[in-house]
Amino acid sequence: MIELKTAGEIETMREAGRVVAAVHAQVRSHAAVGVSLRELDELARQIMHEAGAGSSFLGYHPTFGATPYPGVICTSVNEVMLHGLPTGYRLRDGDLLSVDCAAHIDGWHADAAISFSVGRARQRDGELIATAERMLAAGIKQAVPGARLGDIGKAMSGIGRAAGYGIQNDFAGHGIGRAMHEDPFVPNEGRPGRGLRLRPGLAIAIEPSLMAGGTDDYQMAEDGWSLCSGDGSRTVHVEHSVAVTDDGPVILTVP
Repeated sequence: MIELKTAGEIETMREAGRVVAAVHAQVRSHAAVGVSLRELDELARQIMHEAGAGSSFLGYHPTFGATPYPGVICTSVNEVMLHGLPTGYRLRDGDLLSVDCAAHIDGWHADAAISFSVGRARQRDGELIATAERMLAAGIKQAVPGARLGDIGKAMSGIGRAAGYGIQNDFAGHGIGRAMHEDPFVPNEGRPGRGLRLRPGLAIAIEPSLMAGGTDDYQMAEDGWSLCSGDGSRTVHVEHSVAVTDDGPVILTVP
């Protein structure tokens, strides 16, 4: 069932989204060469605690997860595209890091992800990140009353495909609100004019991910969580939670 949110409920999600944005800002600032992924997770825990927010990830156990999720952020490095565990791995110069975070306040969730280079950035990584961010912006632009989910997917995939990157569409966007993952599924690829018609009050997470190698193949790592590019190429993941309103899309996961 798809639940349309009231203005007050969306505002509470916006509060949770500000916490997510704060986590991203601080984690990005502290993600230096030699810092471990576990240290970044501990920083995120502290920020959430001080803000009075809970983690949507901690203890989360979907059917594909090998165990309940042990962290409050996903830290995906290089070929790991999604769900990377915050382990003792220490960041190296030139690593490509994606940080996914979701928080809840008073039972309402917000979810977002960023990707960036650690230390000296590779030019090709910068191009990969910029393409994903253009995809996200294009998808958000389509999140207006009367549009359809296929319009969002088409707007995003057209950019990613034109750049020659691989796109996986099994782990993509989703509704969000009382739970971190709700209906509807929000694809990274779609056909314009097809799919659910968007209505004011719908809240969705839009989250394109790209693989630099150009193929769509991916695989699950031995840890039972990390989703990796099938060819070992570098990957990125970006995301915002967005509310559909009569005045246009409202991004919930910004400061």
